[in-house]
Amino acid sequence: MSGDSRDELALLPRLAQLGTAMNRGRIAQQATEATGLALDRPAMTILLTLSMADTPLRVGEIADRMQVVGPHVTRQVQSLEHRGLVRRVTDPNDRRASLIEPTPTGTEAANRYTETISTWFREVIANWPEKDRAELNRLLIKLTDDITARLADS
Repeated sequence: MSGDSRDELALLPRLAQLGTAMNRGRIAQQATEATGLALDRPAMTILLTLSMADTPLRVGEIADRMQVVGPHVTRQVQSLEHRGLVRRVTDPNDRRASLIEPTPTGTEAANRYTETISTWFREVIANWPEKDRAELNRLLIKLTDDITARLADS
């Protein structure tokens, strides 16, 4: 086994440890609680997906971005719509179709969630040199993009 392969294998337990620490630390749960809304993880993920998109999305596009099947998103969107957190708008390219966008209340909830997570991470790496913080950001973006692309090809 080459040195690179050993380094990559040594990373796997660290990734598992990171996932466990984040789940045990209840970071996502604390961020969801900061929204002031009783939302489950899928509902919060839809709000975040819409918020980060900066444009209304079709249900299928939301499902693709979340890497789940459409019916799960449809049920969640209906619930979020009923609660006044998202709304349907007409697709300007196809008047028969509708797009989903967050309401101001939904956007505010997504922003509070994101700010809670961001603050937590900023505090964790506050003592890191700027170069290390920038490198972490660059590598996490690259890793996420590559994983997402690999899953899309599967």
